[in-house]
Amino acid sequence: MTKKRPIFYLSILTIFGISGYGLFVYLNSLEPLAIAQDNAPVPKPTPEIIVQDHAVRPLPGQLDSIPMFNSNSPEWLKNEGILLSTFPDTGKSSPQAHLNFPFQGRFDLFVHHQTINPPNLKTFYLGVILHNPSSRSVTVNVLQAASYLTQDSTYIKLPYYVENSNNTVYAGPGDRAVHDVLQGKRQADFPSLIIIPPRQSRMLMNLPMPVRDVEKKQNGRSTLMRLRSSGKVYTASLAMFAKVNSDGTERAPNLTEWQTLLNTGSLATPRDKVPTPPEQIGGQLIYSRVAGVAQGSRWNAVLVDPPNANDFTISQPGLAVSYAIATLRSGTLGTNQNQSAKMLVRYPDTAYESHGNYGVEYNINLPLKNPTKQTQTVSLTLSTPLKEERLSRGGLIFRNPSFGFPWFRGSVRLRYKNDQGQQVNRYVHLWQPRGQILEPLVKLNMTAGDRKNVQLDFIYPPDSTPPQVLTIRTTD
Repeated sequence: MTKKRPIFYLSILTIFGISGYGLFVYLNSLEPLAIAQDNAPVPKPTPEIIVQDHAVRPLPGQLDSIPMFNSNSPEWLKNEGILLSTFPDTGKSSPQAHLNFPFQGRFDLFVHHQTINPPNLKTFYLGVILHNPSSRSVTVNVLQAASYLTQDSTYIKLPYYVENSNNTVYAGPGDRAVHDVLQGKRQADFPSLIIIPPRQSRMLMNLPMPVRDVEKKQNGRSTLMRLRSSGKVYTASLAMFAKVNSDGTERAPNLTEWQTLLNTGSLATPRDKVPTPPEQIGGQLIYSRVAGVAQGSRWNAVLVDPPNANDFTISQPGLAVSYAIATLRSGTLGTNQNQSAKMLVRYPDTAYESHGNYGVEYNINLPLKNPTKQTQTVSLTLSTPLKEERLSRGGLIFRNPSFGFPWFRGSVRLRYKNDQGQQVNRYVHLWQPRGQILEPLVKLNMTAGDRKNVQLDFIYPPDSTPPQVLTIRTTD
């Protein structure tokens, strides 16, 4: 009798650049590859392709003009250096490292970097310095702020939907940080305001990214802040190893040490992949990672149908319409709408746009109306179809089984009146593999002539990959 041979499993690892956060590791399906008795591989079953052929529309509205300090390149840190500086280049040892962009009034700050096996397992510190160039004191209000380490907010597999009112559910530090800000929080580590005397600097952030006691010797930190300055300020993010005390213990760098690095240091290396120029047609598309000032903090959208109406008139049962979310170059899902924030200033070897709009808040208002004489059921679903520029099969493409790695992991806020007329305020965490057919986030029963307003808000979470769609469906 022939002895049975073991079954082996194949995991396909695909590495690609897809967004302003750059290189994403995409784990393909985890379906088994059986080895038959004659050593001939048994082909995996062909996935079922599901095409949703309803209308896909661009998202109404646009980004506001609030600038965002966006520091994400190089994402993986090996050496000390300047990550992003909007200071003037006067008196600097590396003039090309300084972009000369002052902030004033409202602005946002996003910083996300990681490290693995740094030299001698020394602790990297991430510092953000603010400078007042004027002859008067400047006050910087810290409106909301959150910063988390990867080791405290690990990337884990989660159910597709989990209620998350207290931000106890997350899959990564960026996912966790943006939920805090969406809920209007400011962590206790950050002051409510910073007063910067004339022509002086102050530290906005000076936090560690330790690896010595971490199993994989890898760590990262994601930070999002909303700020308001009473006058012009220059901003820089920098990476420096912890200083060592005489007894061998580590300490945080001080303001003088950060200023010395800013004035005499150069851009941190190694650098990330150089992006593909916007004018290039064909060939490989590299988005690269973002390092610069992006324009836009919030996207407000009101969904109405027909256009120029005051309401969204729901369709006949079985019909649906989708609105594209976070579309980007070569991923507009047939809408020809690129929602990526434009870069006001950037380094030449970094992303041309803020692909994915990480840290941008989407506020989507849906004033539903049922004009019919019978009760109708309307559902809302946020999902991640396969990325396409044009809809090659005439609609959004999903598949069964879906791909195994999540392309969206973050929380959304839903506000609406339920079928009993009670106001509902829900926070729901989403963990979405690409191509996954999902149950709706919410279903609403609407009686004849009924009107119901639904508000969907979320901050586009780091470590997610665009685009997504919001689908409004009248169910059978």
